Amino acid sequence: MATPEQARAEIDRLTDGLGADVAVEAVGIPATFEQCTELIRPGGRVANVGVHGKPATLHLESLWIKGVAITTGLVDTFSTPTLLRSVAAGQIDPTRFTTHRFPLPEAIQAYDTFARPGETNALKVLLTAEG
Repeated sequence: MATPEQARAEIDRLTDGLGADVAVEAVGIPATFEQCTELIRPGGRVANVGVHGKPATLHLESLWIKGVAITTGLVDTFSTPTLLRSVAAGQIDPTRFTTHRFPLPEAIQAYDTFARPGETNALKVLLTAEG
């Protein structure tokens, strides 16, 4: 996992110092939301899909001049068929997002892991029929 400094250096390298066009916050912790707002270029977009259990600070004092758009929300049922077609066609590899796997009898531990992404580095948790 990259440090904030490493992430900043890589975004600067890739964009000649302009910042990212889009930053997706999918972890759900204040630090990653704030990092996304720091890495975005003027006119960019921050998509917040992480499930936050704590407040995150929105630094308007540095964002207002950049004209950044921030969207929030969870996966909706309207986009699910498109997502499933993309997975079936091999356009998206969903296993890349799975950070933890648990057998079904360990569902409570799986939910606990998912609820603490800052401590567990959980992005997506998969329950399997094995075990």
